[in-house]
Amino acid sequence: MTGPGGPADVIGGPGRPRASGDSLTFALAAPLEAREPPEARGLRRDEVRLLVSRRDTGEVTHHVFADLPSLLAPGDLLVVNDSATLPAAVRLDRLAVHFSGRLASGDWLVELRRRTATATEPYLGAAPGEWLPLPGGATLRLVGRETARLWRARLDRDVLSYLAAHGVPIRYGYVRRDWPLADYQTVFGVEPGSAEMPSAGRPFTPELVTALVSRGIGVAPITLHTGVASPEKDEPPYPEWFSVSARTALLANLTRAHGGRVIAVGTTVVRALETAARPPVAGPRHGEAGPDGGVRALSGWTSHVVTPAGGVRAVDGLITGLHEPRSSHLMMLSAITGTGVLAEAYEEALREGYLWHEFGDSHLIL
Repeated sequence: MTGPGGPADVIGGPGRPRASGDSLTFALAAPLEAREPPEARGLRRDEVRLLVSRRDTGEVTHHVFADLPSLLAPGDLLVVNDSATLPAAVRLDRLAVHFSGRLASGDWLVELRRRTATATEPYLGAAPGEWLPLPGGATLRLVGRETARLWRARLDRDVLSYLAAHGVPIRYGYVRRDWPLADYQTVFGVEPGSAEMPSAGRPFTPELVTALVSRGIGVAPITLHTGVASPEKDEPPYPEWFSVSARTALLANLTRAHGGRVIAVGTTVVRALETAARPPVAGPRHGEAGPDGGVRALSGWTSHVVTPAGGVRAVDGLITGLHEPRSSHLMMLSAITGTGVLAEAYEEALREGYLWHEFGDSHLIL
């Protein structure tokens, strides 16, 4: 590994990633931000780089994503998110409205952002009860604040059909131009509902899925509709809708009972599986618990935050992207790997010039 004064200082900022509570602090230099899909860089989806870190030894190795079948074992199970990405940004002359997700009441969470020359930035000038005229003659009413940046809001028509006609994919300043919605979909996406792409699944191709299944590696879906991120300031996750089917719960429990590993494809999958593996609370049951308190069929809104203190019950590994400093996602990764192993992996990723964000490279934790 490279210590202070080495290449990591040039690429990633001063020194190696440092533990900050349950997360990591490091500097992410602009050249490490993926600004376009890998296809625009002349790569197939499954040709992005794949960093592999092993919890038992701390070993870090380098691969391409297409190597995944050889890195897993027959009997392992990949659990994927089948949520499809919405064209969730609606642009006005000076503002953009980012539709984050539907609430149980039927209202939606939205974020208001001021348009700039390159992308958007937070807009804090709205007030409860305000009406916003949207393209196509639609009207959005701000019901009240849900968080410091998110509003409960009500559109005067069906949101999904409206977004299909007038929305575009959400993008932030590190992506310099618009890309088609197809570039924000994964091969697994069949249930529309995510404001932002469940990006851990993006490098998969039909050919790669076929190779995995041919090797005896299972693939099972959950659904979790992702809300809008906070690119300017990290904040805890807020409730998101999810569903773990009885079939996926059974496969996860059988996999572990027979010595296989449950590998989550994305932090969204970790959140869904760990919610479904927690002890049932009093009240109506959404499904029967698995053996030995394993995963059970469950659906609804989850507020569960995976932390090192609580650990994980249902997952043995994770495929994910590379996450921003101090991100709550890094806290989740620390719950799986421990902060020390994670810091070593991120030091190596910075030193070797891996790319961050939704169009970037991948990280497999085993």
